[in-house]
Amino acid sequence: MEYSIRQLADLAGISTRTLRYYDEVKLLSPSRISPTGYRIYSEVEVDKLQQILFYRALGISIHEIKSILLDPNYDELKALENHYHKLLEQKDELELMIENILSTLAAKKGEIKMSDDEKFKGLKRQLLEENEQQYGKEIRQTYGEAVINQSYQKFNNLDEKTFHQMKDLEEEILDKLAYAMESGNPCGQQGLEVAQLHRQWLEYTWPSYSKEAHAGLAMMYLADERFIAYYDQAVKQGATNFLSEAIQYYTGQLEHK
Repeated sequence: MEYSIRQLADLAGISTRTLRYYDEVKLLSPSRISPTGYRIYSEVEVDKLQQILFYRALGISIHEIKSILLDPNYDELKALENHYHKLLEQKDELELMIENILSTLAAKKGEIKMSDDEKFKGLKRQLLEENEQQYGKEIRQTYGEAVINQSYQKFNNLDEKTFHQMKDLEEEILDKLAYAMESGNPCGQQGLEVAQLHRQWLEYTWPSYSKEAHAGLAMMYLADERFIAYYDQAVKQGATNFLSEAIQYYTGQLEHK
């Protein structure tokens, strides 16, 4: 079975412009060009396009997809299994989100009364969902699926008292970060104290602590505008850079001045 570019575009639900772009970047080229100059695609390209669209649905960039498909160790069967499990994770996340929204709506309308325990569980689910939406891709690439899933499980198991202790510590970090910045010295006593508090905050959810992972997270803060915006807005401009440097000194990645 062969398809023209229009037929394949209609079959896949994408535009012919997208297919031309895939050809230009050498991600998906037609099997042949007809004597009249039309792109012709075979079933091999159809299967490959399916893989590309699976990855795109998971939010993976064209550059990353190209690297994956060109990898000599690429296993199509394993890739499909991974797609399946990823979609199941997304399905579970969406179902939790829908359940939480419906319960909240019903409570707001006076149709049901949510207990404090239910509200607390709903809050934790909401925070996890927001974290996954904002940072899920980056943290999973950095730390791996197993570590992030263990971290989420540890967070889910927090009782209400411990959860509020964690939130209070988060506020304390921001307050002391602002105070430490006045010294202008991230490797000073105040800066290192903030880094120590940051470690304690991480240990509420991290399966285990390592200085290397802590330092890696600090570098990720600087590489991601969303983290920069969070700390710089919560404290003041330059807070993310100061915190990252303090953590680098605390973990021994930078030598004390």
